[in-house]
Amino acid sequence: MDALNNLLSTVGDAIANLIYSLLGKNPGADFAIAMLAAILICTAAALGFMALTWMERKLVARIQDRVGPNQAGPYGLLQPIADGVKMFTKEDSTPRDADRPVYNLAPLIIAIFALATYAVIPFAPRVVGTNLNIGVFYVVAIGSASTIAILMAGWGSNNKYSLLGAFRTVAQLVGYEVPMLLNILPVVMLTGSMSLIDVINKQTTQNGGAGIPFILMLPLSAVVFIISGIAETGRSPFDLLEAESEIVAGFHVEYSGMKFALFFLGEYVNTLAISLVFVTLFLGGYAGPEILPGYVWLLLKVGVVLAFLMWLRGTLPRVRVDQLMNFNWKFLVPMSLINILAVAFLSKIFVTTAGAQSANGGILVHPIIQTIILGGTGMFILVMGLWLVARRTRALRLAEEQTLAERRAQNMATAASLK
Repeated sequence: MDALNNLLSTVGDAIANLIYSLLGKNPGADFAIAMLAAILICTAAALGFMALTWMERKLVARIQDRVGPNQAGPYGLLQPIADGVKMFTKEDSTPRDADRPVYNLAPLIIAIFALATYAVIPFAPRVVGTNLNIGVFYVVAIGSASTIAILMAGWGSNNKYSLLGAFRTVAQLVGYEVPMLLNILPVVMLTGSMSLIDVINKQTTQNGGAGIPFILMLPLSAVVFIISGIAETGRSPFDLLEAESEIVAGFHVEYSGMKFALFFLGEYVNTLAISLVFVTLFLGGYAGPEILPGYVWLLLKVGVVLAFLMWLRGTLPRVRVDQLMNFNWKFLVPMSLINILAVAFLSKIFVTTAGAQSANGGILVHPIIQTIILGGTGMFILVMGLWLVARRTRALRLAEEQTLAERRAQNMATAASLK
């Protein structure tokens, strides 16, 4: 079982030792190992992109009582390859008045930033591109960098619809980065580190952890983070980035062929990355019972999260722009701020180790008790927020109905006077 658990790290060490034996231990060998690791990660992300396109088309087809792809290979498994061939062979057209350098660089930049996220994600014990001590900050920074590429695509196309789509996209991405960051902070506060490895260890029995996933301690943070992640990747019901019925196809309306495929790749690779980050932050990452290797647990957890995202895409309608922004700034952000204050206060009052008690004071409790207190507080904040929103929505609806009734009565009175 140990051989299976450490399969990825064993294979990685063997390849590294082979390169060192051929080139010697020098900067050139280190560079070769880093390049090989980057190629492997990018290849895995590309394969994940292909698998996700097939999985989503089949799952949404079942939700909508359709068949889905079933002609290209058994069960349609070769459909992603057929789509890739189609993208390679389609004509690559460029608008006559486009800003060509900006227009051509945008899809490449968005694909690069999407793949760069995987550099700090732990896939198994001792299997990570680089264990940055600011890994959480790196994920947020790289995720927000795609905004630049979207602006470049909208501006470089020299199309008013693509520019409008880019502005809407930037407003959405910048807005939903705020609650995403605010709900990563409680995880960092409880972990005491921004390293993703430390976040996973805190949710296991290693390094003094209690083996409790953060989704139980921070349910509100988990809910807001996944909602913000859906908005960041532009998936339904927050797919205003495209909105075919409103602005043709969004910021990439003028792209075709492989340039459009790079935008497509960026969306799915970002979706996979958000799922991996969510699993790492709130579900313990690769940690799990030893009956399965860590990388298998990671795949299972990510598969469940991806299936949930696809289920939402196949069932929920698109929201309006004003609803999208109001939901963010008037609901998610205030609740996130209250949640941060609650976690900061309660985590200082109720501590789980004698060292923390002697250093900062507080009440020493069992980790399960702390989990119940923090989790219950988060759920209370969420329920109260939903109750306030429901109350406000009902008041607005009643006021609107009253206004309509008054206008109807006025129109009837006017009509009667004319008779």
